[in-house]
Amino acid sequence: MAVNTLPVNSPSSNQDDDEISIIRYRSGKPAARAMITLPRNLITFLLDGEKTVHFAGAQVSVKPYQFVMLAAGNCLISEKLAAPEADYHSILVFFDNKFLSGFFDRHTSLIDRPAKTSDQHPFLLFEKDEFLINFTHSLDSILIGDKPVHPKLQKVKLEELFVYLAVQYPGQIQRIRNMHYEENDDLLIRQAVTSHITNNITVQELAFLCNMSLSTFKRRFARLYGNSPNRWLLEKRMERAAEMLRKSDCKASEIFSELGYENLSSFIQSFKQIYGVTPKQYQLSI
Repeated sequence: MAVNTLPVNSPSSNQDDDEISIIRYRSGKPAARAMITLPRNLITFLLDGEKTVHFAGAQVSVKPYQFVMLAAGNCLISEKLAAPEADYHSILVFFDNKFLSGFFDRHTSLIDRPAKTSDQHPFLLFEKDEFLINFTHSLDSILIGDKPVHPKLQKVKLEELFVYLAVQYPGQIQRIRNMHYEENDDLLIRQAVTSHITNNITVQELAFLCNMSLSTFKRRFARLYGNSPNRWLLEKRMERAAEMLRKSDCKASEIFSELGYENLSSFIQSFKQIYGVTPKQYQLSI
């Protein structure tokens, strides 16, 4: 699976030097799941469709009545159409830490001292109130055709958004300071695998989320768990499956998707690989 860096085609002529880029993204064929590298922080305002983002130790789903801030780094992004004939439509705002530092320096009267907390997240999710709905419309109105938005206007709009968040959501604005992970590699691996046991995510994608090569990820995983990541994930998923089959009257056809499987036959094959019997035979035996 190829790794994409966003923004792919920025209208700015000096993308690397810009603090902020505001662009429109529309697609009739949204990504099922893509490995994305974000050199800068990203705000996504959804207009149509849904988005799911996976980080090493967390994941978030976003709907059109919400918007999300994502920290720079590696993530997996999935997009979903609202209807078969609809487009996936969003407005993307990229901004670097230079803008954040400047904002906090310019508005010390609005922002209390940063809270001392170890609570670190790679994202912040907001629900749109009336102001934020109108703010999204204002971004939509300045993105006309292929003409880039003037850099000064982009900065004014992002400044407006952050000032509003500082006034209305002071707790959230403090968390923006901690919108990243600063963990050691071993902890990052543990977070990644335990957070995605029931997700249909490959070992290659887990390595990407941990910002490691596949070989490095496998080597460090084996040192931590004494097993290969594929085998460890298989065993953990099947342990969960066996628990669900023992404690409820659920059939395999009712739980396979909850365990990250796209079809029933693959789930039955995996279960038999660990327990030597099919899920139905396992239930009958207990």
